[in-house]
Amino acid sequence: MAELTYREAVAEGIAQEMRRDENVVFLGEDVADAGGVFKTTVGLLDEFGPVRVKDTPISEQAIVGAAMGAAMTGLKPIAEIMFSDFFAVCWDLVANQIAKSRYMTNGQVNVPLVIRTANGGLVRFGAQHSQSVENWAMMIPGLKVVAPSTPADIKGLLAAAVRDPDPVIFFEQKSLYANKGEVPDGEHVDQLGTAKIVRPGDDVTILALAAMVPRSIEAAEILAAEDGISANVIDVRSLVPLDTKTILGEVSRTGRVVTVEENPRLCGWGAELASIIAEECFYDLDMPVVRITTPHVPLPAADELEDHAIPSVTRIVETIRREVD
Repeated sequence: MAELTYREAVAEGIAQEMRRDENVVFLGEDVADAGGVFKTTVGLLDEFGPVRVKDTPISEQAIVGAAMGAAMTGLKPIAEIMFSDFFAVCWDLVANQIAKSRYMTNGQVNVPLVIRTANGGLVRFGAQHSQSVENWAMMIPGLKVVAPSTPADIKGLLAAAVRDPDPVIFFEQKSLYANKGEVPDGEHVDQLGTAKIVRPGDDVTILALAAMVPRSIEAAEILAAEDGISANVIDVRSLVPLDTKTILGEVSRTGRVVTVEENPRLCGWGAELASIIAEECFYDLDMPVVRITTPHVPLPAADELEDHAIPSVTRIVETIRREVD
């Protein structure tokens, strides 16, 4: 296995699929010569050339529209929207066209594309460049939604997304780009719709996504060392499709569940999971579902205010201590 950063795993995942299939193309703003604003696409232009790796104008509508047209005519595009906040600019194409074309044409027109985007906060970019918007995509029928937390998952889930016949929104948490982890050598393909138990435990199940996964693991270690609380941490990884088998099985086993969400509280992904758990596991629960979230406010740029808003290790520990006794 090689040790790669999260950002290096992005480039490796794209390159793997471009080597495998000449129909895979890549386009976005500053992705070719500059190697991406977050340096996630370094080396792709040199290896695959300007026909398959294309810089685009500063227009999310142009990027997504070109990707949709390419997908409809037989290519398998990977498009990059630099910041997930800017899905708001091209949301008609994503929600009303890309998500619905296969259904509305009874499968006569497929749109096999991946839209990658940098999501979330923790890098002091302010309210318009720091939103965690995976719940926007989760609510649209016809889209698959993935949010990896590790370099290995980046490479494997990106490969799975490219090979999937449906459009996939691929959220990369920007504060994780420098994180390192082991990534399998050679071809690595994961499976969409699968969660991972990343730290086994017996007293409470923590459901987390993206940047909240390492924070939840750290909180679980503190709880074990200081309070004797054995926390079971699940990396949800895929919101659509959702691995309800793993999630509900672990919730029923521990009887307690806490979600840790970077998205604002109102209509966050954890609210949907709480609803499913209440319907399916009500009589197995020893306490109500507890959600630890960012408050329903625009995310501030000031260091201390952003740190206060987004769930921290300390808040996770204190909340679970209070609820699990």
